[in-house]
Amino acid sequence: MSKSLTCLTLCALLFAVCLSSEAQQTSKVRRIGLLGNWPAQWIDVFRKELREVGLAEGRNITIEYRNPEGRTDLRREFAAELVLLKVDVIVATSTNAALAARQATKTIPIVMTSSDPVGTGLVTSLAQPGVNVTGTTSLSANLGGKRLELLKEVVPNLSRVAALWRPAAKGNQPQMKEIEVAARPLQIQLLRVGIEGANDLENAFSRMTRERADALITMSGPWGATHAGRIVELAASHRLPAIYPERSFVEVGGLMSYGTDRDDQLRKVAVYVDKILKGTKPADLPVEQPTAFELVINLKTAKQIGVTIPPAVLMEADKVIK
Repeated sequence: MSKSLTCLTLCALLFAVCLSSEAQQTSKVRRIGLLGNWPAQWIDVFRKELREVGLAEGRNITIEYRNPEGRTDLRREFAAELVLLKVDVIVATSTNAALAARQATKTIPIVMTSSDPVGTGLVTSLAQPGVNVTGTTSLSANLGGKRLELLKEVVPNLSRVAALWRPAAKGNQPQMKEIEVAARPLQIQLLRVGIEGANDLENAFSRMTRERADALITMSGPWGATHAGRIVELAASHRLPAIYPERSFVEVGGLMSYGTDRDDQLRKVAVYVDKILKGTKPADLPVEQPTAFELVINLKTAKQIGVTIPPAVLMEADKVIK
């Protein structure tokens, strides 16, 4: 065999080995861990957005779902479990879930959604996370004032607002502080109604009625979104005008919402998951902040509870449900 033929044969073999190696890398199935209270609608959107960036279950990813339903002990246990499973990335849907994941691992990348990632110690700064955590922030801790202003425009002589929250949810704490600060110049008295879980909701709304709340404001977070239907139902039965943190509440009958576009937030999370699986370090990905906010109003609900939405507020709405 001539030297040139031998060389061509070796080159062909090396090329085949490279192609085989590349094909194996391409076909490698990556594992994503979902930690936290993921409402069904969030999961559907997230899976759709993953497909948009080329990540699909049954093809190149598997998803490990771990929903602790608000239980601190299970949250930590599930976070440790995902670490033992050696997932490639953990997606945490709340501040508490992200903190549990961060406690469980300092090496596995974590992509979170959080209302105050800097204040809760998840990241060093939004621009430079500096750790194995990145993701998005909803800025919910900065939107309470605007929600109270909208309530005051919609409810004549508004003086007392019930704030429904979960003290155990660390993401709720900065939101409550911001609402308390915003209420003072608006001359609104805030009634803090804390709950632990869904079983407390009926008593919570009975207390709002008993203590003569004029309206309701709720905190942002996956737990509230999971129980949106029940919260909206109780608000309607007690004839309480309410403002919620996201559109999904209004779509199931809530009066109005003001906040970030949750679908867009989950799209950004999916993009970050894709970048991390391709080799980007979380510390090099700045925490994404929302750039647009939406006001959604349900006129059918307004009529049912006897509330008239002022024309100025309707003109400001991004979506009106009739």
